[in-house]
Amino acid sequence: MVFSTIIFLCAFLPITIIGYYLMPGRGKNIFLLLCSLLFYAWGEPVYVFVMLASIVCNYAFGMAIGRFRKKRKPWLIGALAVNLGILCVFKYTGFIVANVGKFLPGLLKIPEIVLPIGISFYTFQGLSYCIDVYRDEKIVQKDPLNLALYISMFPQLIAGPIVRYLDVKEALTKREHSPELFAKGAERFIIGMSKKAILANPMGALAQQIMGSDITYMGTLVAWLGAIAYTLQIYFDFSGYSDMAIGLGKIFGFHFPENFQYPYISKSVREFWRRWHISLSTWFKDYLYIPMGGSRRGNVYLHLFIVFLATGLWHGAAWGFVLWGLWHGMFCILERVGGSLCRRKEYKNEEHDISKYGGENRKQSKGAAFIKSALGHVYTLLVVITGWVLFNLVSVRETLSYLKVMFGITKNSFLAYSPSYYMDGRTTILFVIAVLACGPWKRIFQIEEGFALCLVRRLILLILLALCFVFIITGTYNPFIYFRF
Repeated sequence: MVFSTIIFLCAFLPITIIGYYLMPGRGKNIFLLLCSLLFYAWGEPVYVFVMLASIVCNYAFGMAIGRFRKKRKPWLIGALAVNLGILCVFKYTGFIVANVGKFLPGLLKIPEIVLPIGISFYTFQGLSYCIDVYRDEKIVQKDPLNLALYISMFPQLIAGPIVRYLDVKEALTKREHSPELFAKGAERFIIGMSKKAILANPMGALAQQIMGSDITYMGTLVAWLGAIAYTLQIYFDFSGYSDMAIGLGKIFGFHFPENFQYPYISKSVREFWRRWHISLSTWFKDYLYIPMGGSRRGNVYLHLFIVFLATGLWHGAAWGFVLWGLWHGMFCILERVGGSLCRRKEYKNEEHDISKYGGENRKQSKGAAFIKSALGHVYTLLVVITGWVLFNLVSVRETLSYLKVMFGITKNSFLAYSPSYYMDGRTTILFVIAVLACGPWKRIFQIEEGFALCLVRRLILLILLALCFVFIITGTYNPFIYFRF
């Protein structure tokens, strides 16, 4: 079950909200836990037992780490082994066997293991809980139902954001409910669903039509159109889901962390990763990058390489995801090297401060800064869009062929179909809106002053809600990219 379906919007969600608010005290947590388990078990009932096993193990390890402080390290190692072991068995067994089997043809059979939805998210939440308890015994959760609710809470269960235990520790036992918070949550949910239904789905259909077609007859402009459409789809798909999760959290009294901050306005790849999937980036920073030594000890470039390798593997067991992670890691390393060289140069030439020159030179400086900023945007978008091609086309051979067409390396690059073949009037309008919506457009919904402005904002939200239902009911393309990551 995903958020952008009629059964969720018209049945599961209203029943859950009504039942939740009718429950007294501790009954709210129990009811929300049961609804979360039902939500998870809707499509794949058997795999709810995998998540329950994860909950039981993390609760036991957390209690052991909190109780045996002087000998807590073995318990932490056990928690790491169990959580990562569950993730590896279900997510990477087939990938490992398939690649080893290339060197041992006919000896190994690739197992058919179905990947449980949301496993990457809830295992990371379990890991962060055990690590945080290892660092601070005072936060150990002694109530198994509260820990179960933290790990299985349906708003952020299958696609994040990755919520740390410390973010919701207090709210698990005592949280605020108010009409104002409910209204803010509902607004955030509608905005997120609009991203998904009105923008992500049409862009996804366009991307699939182009990137799934025969590359022999594809031109450069069409290839770029497909790559940009996928770039827009994955942003509005994932950020829309995060918005819906954050909104639902507010409805139930929880405050989930922000997961996106307009990543496509970034001027560098490093800035992009401070804005994209923030909960995952900070997770790897706090639980992998810094423990390895970060930028203070050891080889910082090796640390960055390992983090981005792990980021790629976290997204999926395929070489395309690995290449995507290393692609971004390479540019982050190059930017760090370049930044270090620039700082050294500036330090040597700091006596030549631009302020001592005339106004004309100051104007030139502003102009140079503008050009630098613009070039930074272009460079970052080129890296990111190319990276999404690596991410989407899992086959390395297909990816290389597509990139050749994108950059005009093949003979047919400027032949065959033009972009207008794929773009009718409706698709063109939505494409333009999607491009413009990559900026900080949400601010128009945050106006609170004046009755008239509030009324206009709510009217816009109602129109968006109606459009969402129209797009969902009439549309035929409604996947969720991060559904199994």
